[in-house]
Amino acid sequence: MKHILLAGVALALSAAAVPASARDLTIEDVIRLSRVSAPAVSPDGHWLVWQQRETDVDANRGRYDLWRLDLTVKGAKPEKLVADADVNETSPLFSSVDSATVYFQSDKGGDDAVWSVPVAGGAATKLTDFAGGMGGFKISPAGDKLLVWADRKPGAPSLEPAMVKKDAMAGSGRVYEQLFVRHWDTWADGTRSQLFVIPVSGGAAKGNGVAIEGGLVGDSPSKPFGGGEEVSWSADGKTVFFALREAGRIEAKSTNLDIFAAPADGSAKPVNLTDANDGMDNLPTPSPDGKWLAYFAMKRPTYEADRQVMMLRNLATGETRAVTEGWDRSVGSIAWSPDSKTIYVTAEDTQDVPIWSVDPGTGKVIRLTELGAASAVVPTKGGLVYSMNSLTAPDDFYWLGTGKKRNDWRQLTSVNADKLAGIAMPQIIRFSFTGANGDTVWGYTAKPASLAEGAKAPVAFIVHGGPQGSMNDSWSYRWNPAVFAGAGYAVVAVDFHGSTGYGQGFTDAIRNNWGGWPLEDLQKGFAAATEKFPWLDGDNACALGASYGGYMMNWIEGNWPDRFKCIVQHDGVFDARAMAYETEELWFDEWEHGGKAYYEDPAAFEKWNPVNHVAAWKTPQLVITSERDFRIPYSQGLAAFTALQRKDIPSKLLVFPDENHWVLKPKNSRQWYGEVLGWLNRWTAK
Repeated sequence: MKHILLAGVALALSAAAVPASARDLTIEDVIRLSRVSAPAVSPDGHWLVWQQRETDVDANRGRYDLWRLDLTVKGAKPEKLVADADVNETSPLFSSVDSATVYFQSDKGGDDAVWSVPVAGGAATKLTDFAGGMGGFKISPAGDKLLVWADRKPGAPSLEPAMVKKDAMAGSGRVYEQLFVRHWDTWADGTRSQLFVIPVSGGAAKGNGVAIEGGLVGDSPSKPFGGGEEVSWSADGKTVFFALREAGRIEAKSTNLDIFAAPADGSAKPVNLTDANDGMDNLPTPSPDGKWLAYFAMKRPTYEADRQVMMLRNLATGETRAVTEGWDRSVGSIAWSPDSKTIYVTAEDTQDVPIWSVDPGTGKVIRLTELGAASAVVPTKGGLVYSMNSLTAPDDFYWLGTGKKRNDWRQLTSVNADKLAGIAMPQIIRFSFTGANGDTVWGYTAKPASLAEGAKAPVAFIVHGGPQGSMNDSWSYRWNPAVFAGAGYAVVAVDFHGSTGYGQGFTDAIRNNWGGWPLEDLQKGFAAATEKFPWLDGDNACALGASYGGYMMNWIEGNWPDRFKCIVQHDGVFDARAMAYETEELWFDEWEHGGKAYYEDPAAFEKWNPVNHVAAWKTPQLVITSERDFRIPYSQGLAAFTALQRKDIPSKLLVFPDENHWVLKPKNSRQWYGEVLGWLNRWTAK
């Protein structure tokens, strides 16, 4: 709607008219920014509470506090609610009947536990006393029970940690008989994330609770990225809905998460509500009136980027229907209005992640926001509280009116205003062109704010990962285009075939086509950008990418070898054959190459295999990898570096022993940007 669109235009104009005293953004600025997330609103609409991360650069970590904002006072300022030094306070929640108490997770004293604090201020109280820690929790609507998830041995009857018998004569070896043996960045240790319910009485939740999964073996929430969005309480607090993929010999090649319903007292085994669908089902979200369960479903098994269609299940009759089947977008989050008449979702759309309203009866979809990336939508009786960011602004909280106050909006927080004061952001300009298959393809460029009139800037051509992802209008703490622009580089990014937010057919087009249409899109997009924007120095450019983007860097080395001054390849596939046997989530790699294992169809993997084109490599390359990356193991990076060295191509290797597929630690992020920008500077300097 107009309000967000105008805000986005204002950002662009401010970037275009840079005060003489403004300075460029650096990674030092970015790693020190405050990060807001996990908003919760009291049932009476009075208070907004959230978790806020501050970075302790010396300790090389982030630390979380709880903050609050009085929504009834115009112009109110955020205040700290709970902020113990050297303690993490996260995941604030309200029950449906109590606007005075905030429940939260804290690691004070060692293991994580559930605490509570008066929202008006006061001393915090520890509610739980079980040992062994936890992953997260949810409070029941009536506030009389806690749902806790924690890593325990499969089949654990309660949260009580199992006794481990130590054998002084035992060796250090780990023994496995099936996959997963490792996942994302962790070796399997025999535990699973499981669900337990603890009664709350007299302001305390004592004891070890009761397991409710009935012997199911799997992780709920799912690993490595699942959280509270995958579990929920029924409106009456008698049932827990949760998503789980049953483990077994097929786990590493299955995306089949199902949604189960379990009695909260553990009196009966869970019922699989989505057993008929072998694709993924997730985000179980009951309506406040207790009549409906909304969730998303994917149709195609083993395809993790299939369209996420929102489903509705009548909890009384079991009847299920697809609400957004006719809408060619993928539902990313689900939240009901308090009156159960509207569902609010987020879904990518042409470089944005807007909020949409969905009529549960008709399936009619209306877009509510425009530029930027929205998330963490919390419906209230008066409107929506949500988080929003963009390429030029980190997250803050906003309020958007609904019903009679429709289109009324305001920004609630400006948590980084002081830290970003006097810093110039780049100008973001979107463009489109005709790409592979005659399709319209979108991209954008980030023009450095300090670029002099009539001057040209060297180009950082960034290719996104996924590959089913997007270089959309969103803030990043890892690959941040504004930091590259702050260093004097004009960023060009293209959403090639395979990207999300353009319809499922466009996303599907990359299957069995990794080095085909995507490369054609990148070539045509780079040509279109350099022709359209005279300040791009297209003859002085470097290409960069991570994950699939890293794969594309290796593919470009052998199939577009004369275009760039240098390449930065981060966690990219070098040898498709080795990748097929080394990666942990087999469903992804096998789906992308036609659905079979390498030994069943080696030609499908070899068709787009970078290792087959090393003879043509000539572009200087910086290789980055991490020892805890089990998605694209570091051996792929070592092999690429070996090829570069063996061919006497100028090259450099950066290895992080303490990172996974992402670089997350503040000091490592600083080093990453130092090496990457140093490499670009070396080859683009004139």
